[in-house]
Amino acid sequence: MPTFQYEALNGSGQQVKAEIDAGTSDEAISKVRSQGYFVTKIREKAAKKTSKSSPGDPTATAAPATPAAARRKKKKKGLNELSFSVGKVSQKILVQFTRQLSTLQDAGLPILRSIKILHQQQKPGLMRDALDDVANDVEGGTTLSESFSRHPRVFDKLYVNMVQAGETGGVLDVILQRLAEFMEKSQKLKRRLKGAMIYPAVVISFACLMVTGIMIIVIPKFKKLFAQFKTGLPEITQILINISWWMAHDYGWAWVLGTPFGVYFFIKLVGKTKPGRFVLDVVKLKIPVMGQIIKKSTIARFTRTLGTLLSAGVPILEAINITRDTCGNMVYEKALQKVHDAIREGEGFATPLRNARVCDSIVVNMIDVGEETGDMDKMLMKIADNYDEEVDVMVASMVSILEPIMIVVLGTIVGFIVIAVFYPYIKLLSTMSNGG
Repeated sequence: MPTFQYEALNGSGQQVKAEIDAGTSDEAISKVRSQGYFVTKIREKAAKKTSKSSPGDPTATAAPATPAAARRKKKKKGLNELSFSVGKVSQKILVQFTRQLSTLQDAGLPILRSIKILHQQQKPGLMRDALDDVANDVEGGTTLSESFSRHPRVFDKLYVNMVQAGETGGVLDVILQRLAEFMEKSQKLKRRLKGAMIYPAVVISFACLMVTGIMIIVIPKFKKLFAQFKTGLPEITQILINISWWMAHDYGWAWVLGTPFGVYFFIKLVGKTKPGRFVLDVVKLKIPVMGQIIKKSTIARFTRTLGTLLSAGVPILEAINITRDTCGNMVYEKALQKVHDAIREGEGFATPLRNARVCDSIVVNMIDVGEETGDMDKMLMKIADNYDEEVDVMVASMVSILEPIMIVVLGTIVGFIVIAVFYPYIKLLSTMSNGG
C-alpha cells in the first residue's frame, strides 16, 4: 500500500508533519481528517531504490527531480511559450479566484491540488503565471501565504496577511470567504464614485469640443460680415473675436484641449513624491462636497480593512500597519501611525484617533465602545457599512447638484456667444433707424 507524506494543522493551529498508509490520496485525506487535522499538503512518498546503477548504464532510471529542478525545467520549457504580463490582475479575477479557492478548501481538497485546479481554469496572463509559481512553491514546502507574498502585483499585503492568519488558525476557507466579500464591497464603492463622475465628464468634454468648433469655424465668418459695417464693434463682440483669433491662430485650441491632460499628468507627477502626495491628499479633503465624499469613503475603507483583519485574528499592531498602507490617503496614514505608536506605548485606540481630528466624533465613540466591550472588529464593520450608505447618498446628491450647475455654466457660455454675435446687428439697425 502506498505511503503518503502530509502536512496539516491541528485544532490549536499548530503544524503537524507525518506519514499515513492509504490506497489513494483521497483516502489518505479522509484518514487524516478523521484524526481532527486540517490537511494543507499531501503527496505520495517516493519508493526507495533497491539497487544502484552504474553511471554508464543506459537502462538506469533517472532520479526524481527536486521541486527546484522541476521549476528550472519548467522555466526552460516555457521559453517556447512566452507570455507577457503588464500591470496588475483585475479585482474581478482576484475575487473569483478567492471564492473558488475558499470553496475547494471547504470541500477538504489539499491546497496544492486546489491551486492546480484553479491554475488550469485561468486564461494566459499574469494570474495564470503567478498560480504556476505558487503551485511549484507549495509543492516544494513553502506556505501558501509566503508564496503569495512573492507576487505583489497579484496579491497585495492585505491579501497575504489574511491568508497567513487563516493558515495559522486553521480556518483558511472562512478567511478567504471574508476576503472575497471585503474586496467586492471595496470595488463596489470605487465603481460608485467613478460612475458618478462619468456623466459630468462626458457633458463637459462634449461642450468644450462644441465651443471650440464654434470659435474656430463659425465666429471667423461673422468677423468678415462685421468688417463691412461702417460702425465700430461693441466691446463684447470684440472680446469674442479676440478669443476666436487666439483659438484659431495662436494654438488656443491646443491649450483648451490639452489643459485637462496636462493637469492630470502634473498631478500624477507631483503624487510620485511623498510631500507632493500629502499636499494633494489634503487638497482633496478640502474640495467642497467631493472632499466629504473622499473623507467618508476613506473612513469606510480603513475601518472595513481593520475590522476584517481583526476578525481574522491578525494582531492589532500588524493590522494597523496593513490598514495604514492600504487606506489610500496620507492624512489618514499619519493618523493611523500615531494610533499605532500610542497602542505600542500602552494607550488605547480611540484617544489618539480623536486627537488626530480626521474622523467624526461618532466614529471615535463607536471605536471607544468597541474597545470597552471587546467587539471592536464588529464596531468597525458597522462604521464601514454606515459610511458606505452615507457615501451613496452624497454621490447621488452631488450628481443632482452638478446637473443644474452644468446647465447654468453652459447657458452662460452660449448666451455670451449669442449676445456677442447679434449685438452688432442690433447696433447697426439702431444707427440706421436714427439716420433714417
